[in-house]
Amino acid sequence: MGHMTASSGRRVLLAAPRGYCAGVDRAVIAVEKALEQYGAPVYVRHEIVHNKYVVQTLEKKGAIFVERTEEVPEGNIVMFSAHGVAPVVHEEAARGKLATIDATCPLVTKVHKEAVRFAKEDYDILLIGHEGHEEVIGTSGEAPDHITLVDGPEDVAKVEVRDPSKVVWLSQTTLSVDETMETVDALKNKFPGLISPPSDDICYATQNRQIAVKKLAEDAQLVIVVGSKNSSNSIRMVEVALDAGAPAAHLVDFADEIDEAWLEGVTTVGLTSGASVPDVLVEGVLEWLAERGYGDVETVKTAEESITFSLPKELRRDLREEAAALVAGRTGASKE
Repeated sequence: MGHMTASSGRRVLLAAPRGYCAGVDRAVIAVEKALEQYGAPVYVRHEIVHNKYVVQTLEKKGAIFVERTEEVPEGNIVMFSAHGVAPVVHEEAARGKLATIDATCPLVTKVHKEAVRFAKEDYDILLIGHEGHEEVIGTSGEAPDHITLVDGPEDVAKVEVRDPSKVVWLSQTTLSVDETMETVDALKNKFPGLISPPSDDICYATQNRQIAVKKLAEDAQLVIVVGSKNSSNSIRMVEVALDAGAPAAHLVDFADEIDEAWLEGVTTVGLTSGASVPDVLVEGVLEWLAERGYGDVETVKTAEESITFSLPKELRRDLREEAAALVAGRTGASKE
């Protein structure tokens, strides 16, 4: 299709908030600081966050991403991703004589602590989440004998518990709020005594971005979500946009993945990004759209975000020295 002029009434509704949440910002900065402080290589177990561009950028700076702790040579530093890890992974790192930096998002850590507490009180814990997702694996590992995964409302029928009066639900932090509550309602129908966690597990950023994308869906004929295919919260935003009435919604990593055919008959494009997406990628999409006549950009603000998290405490120690001490079998490495 030919390029159009900005005067043709075409516009972009740009969601706010969008992009990096506090947990992602903390994790990415933690990798950068570790590289700055200790020099390359710094190993990272799994992608630090689920975004292709972020991972590639950090690799260029000297981060090495591995799938398993055993892939890290002894005497090195390994960082755990924002999604969190099970206790067994900390044990693997100790056996491998590795110094560790834990970049788990504090909101994920909160869910881990809830799992441990409820397991100690001998509750059956119903964890709402997607099988195989790193966050679910990490949380399940905190109390494997007490946790049953519930992957959506359709899973509820097969859920069994020991005592219906001692059952609690927790959830992966990056789910769709609406779908999670649908699963919770189905669980409550089956187990009327089901207890809810002390606070909502779905993170503030996930909720805020879903509320914003619903607002875009009211007016946009096309919603573009910038995010990677393995990003749970980004995938959910596409689903939320469609459920909220957007005629079309697509997930792209980069502007060059947009199909011009999507713009046929579209006067209003909604644009947002997942919680692990740097704004430079959104700017790239805005430029791409402007070149095709969508130069009028209106920000749609649905929430203010001011939350920040302090960096992992391990960045205040000499981890290279600690790693060397572990290899040498010394036990006097400083601990905080």
